[in-house]
Amino acid sequence: MSELFQPQSVLFACDHNSIRSPMAEGLLKQHVGTSIFVQSAGVKGDMEIDGFAINVCREVGVELSRHRTRSFDDLMEWGDDLDSYDLIVALSPAAQRRALEYTRFYSLEVEYWQTMDPSGFGDNREAKLNQYRLVRDQIAHQIQQRFTAV
Repeated sequence: MSELFQPQSVLFACDHNSIRSPMAEGLLKQHVGTSIFVQSAGVKGDMEIDGFAINVCREVGVELSRHRTRSFDDLMEWGDDLDSYDLIVALSPAAQRRALEYTRFYSLEVEYWQTMDPSGFGDNREAKLNQYRLVRDQIAHQIQQRFTAV
């Protein structure tokens, strides 16, 4: 199996930057420290960080409570050029479509990791937490497979 390139900067993206992409950002930072610049964004930045995401990440030592959601448009408005990223990892179909739009203008890699949005599942608190844990663990596994800890 050929080695995947190890990027110097990664942008995780999902729909609202409130669950999946912040989880991925925090988990990758925990995995590689400061050897890779990591950020996250959503197609939209119209929600706050999800409380269940904060709770299940705290269980594994990842702190998300200070995360502020942001969109692709917010990043560009704040001067964060998308061409400064080596890799965008899309965690939702909408984020993948948006990321692929940028490849027309910027030379960057886009990967799609099919990841369920856990927000609509579970009919009580514990059931919801279990769905979020499944997503957290799936993302953590993909990170361990994709990125070499330095």
